Amino acid sequence: MTPLVAAAVLLAAVTHAGWNAIAHHLKDQLLSFTLISGGGALIAAVVTCFVPVPAAAAWPYLLLSAALHIGYMALLMRSFTLGDFGQTYPIARGTAPLVVTALAAAFVGEVPDGRQLTGVAVACAGLVALAAWGLRGTGRRPNPPAVAAALATGLAIAGYTVVDGVGVRASGTPLGYVAWLMLLQGIAIPAYTLHRRRRALAAQLRPHAALGLLGAGLAISAYALVLWAQTRAPLAPVAALRESSIIVGAAIGALFFKEGFGAPRIAAAGLMVLGIGLMLHTG
Repeated sequence: MTPLVAAAVLLAAVTHAGWNAIAHHLKDQLLSFTLISGGGALIAAVVTCFVPVPAAAAWPYLLLSAALHIGYMALLMRSFTLGDFGQTYPIARGTAPLVVTALAAAFVGEVPDGRQLTGVAVACAGLVALAAWGLRGTGRRPNPPAVAAALATGLAIAGYTVVDGVGVRASGTPLGYVAWLMLLQGIAIPAYTLHRRRRALAAQLRPHAALGLLGAGLAISAYALVLWAQTRAPLAPVAALRESSIIVGAAIGALFFKEGFGAPRIAAAGLMVLGIGLMLHTG
C-alpha cells in the first residue's frame, strides 16, 4: 500500500464517518436514509453521463453489490434507531475487516503475511474494545438488539467490500463502477419511503434537503476513494485501514452527540493506530 493509497483511504474514513453522523443526526431514520440514498442516486445519475460504462464482466458484481448495499442501509438504519452512535458505529465497522480478510484469502487469493495479519488483528482488537467499552461512564446499559443489528451490518459491509473489490477490478472504470452502483442501490429506499408516506413526503424532505445532499456527496466520495484504493492494493489492508473512521466516529459521538469518550476509548484508539502501522507493512 503506497502513501497515496493510504491517504485516499484515510480521507475516505473521515468522509464516511461524516455521512454516518449526518444520518444519525436526523432522528427520523427512514427520512434520513431516503435523503442520502436519493441524493446519491441523483448525483450518480449525472456522473454516469460523463464516465465510461463498466465492462460487461463487472455487472453481476454490480447487481449483487447493490442488493448487499440495500440490506446494509436497512440494517444501519435499525442500528442507529436502537443504539448510540458511539457504540453501534464501531461495532458495525469493526466487524468487517476480519471477515474481509478471511473472504479475500478464500475467494480472491489474497493471503496477508504474518505482520499484516497481526496488524489486522490488533486493529480489530482496538475496534472491538471501542465497541465493548463504548458505553462505560455514560450511564447507559448495553442494548443487545442494537448490538445484534450492528453486527449484522458489519457482515453486510464485509460482503459488499469483497464483491466490489472484485467487481471494480473487472469494470475498467472505478468512477463508472461507483456511479452505477450508487444509482442502482440508491433508488430502493426512496421508493419504499414514497410508498409509505406518499403526499406527506415532499414536505418532510424539504427542511433537510441541503443536509441530505451533503451526506450523499460525502457517501459517494468516501466509497469512490475506497474502490479506487482497492484497484491499487489488497482488499484486507484497505478494509482495515478504512475502519480508522471509527476513531473519527467516536470523536463525533463525544463532541456532537455528547456521548462519553474516556480513557478506555483512548486506549482502544491507540491499539487501532498500532494495528494500522503493522497493516501497512509491505514486506
